[in-house]
Order: sequence, then C-alpha cells, then structure tokens
Amino acid sequence: MQMNTHLKTVKMTMRNRDAQTLDSLSIRGNNIRYFVLPDALPLDTLLVDDAPKPKGGRKKDDARGRGRGARGVDRGRGRGRGRGRGR
Repeated sequence: MQMNTHLKTVKMTMRNRDAQTLDSLSIRGNNIRYFVLPDALPLDTLLVDDAPKPKGGRKKDDARGRGRGARGVDRGRGRGRGRGRGR
C-alpha cells in the first residue's frame, strides 16, 4: 500500500523558518509520520467507501503454467551438506 499524498493550497512551516503558502505539494509516503486532522472534519461521512468494487473474474487459462517451477533444473535448495567436491 502506498501512502503518497498530494495536497492543494498548503501552508508549509519548516523548523526555524517562516511559513510558506504553496499551491500544491506532493509528499512521498515514507516521509509521512502521521496526519493531524481538524476536529470539525466529519470523518463519518468522508470515510465511507462507496466506490463499486471491481469483479475479479478470472479466466480458466490464467492459472496455466504455474506452481511447478523449472523441471529438471537445480532450483537451489539452500547451501547443501558436506564438504563439496574437493576442488
């Protein structure tokens, strides 16, 4: 899940500097610690997921060729046992 955020009409305050007003601001998700939302915000009405859910109908041919890996090829099962081939 990505937490990237795009904000419009932002007042940005940096440490030891004056506040700046920006038209838009994009913040990468790993830089976000938390959001401070105003108490007057009606979260009960805003956080309702009313978008129609897409139907995930898979075709029968989608699962073909999965699950067995490369047959007859060494698939690398760990480090092995013993001392090796003596080279």
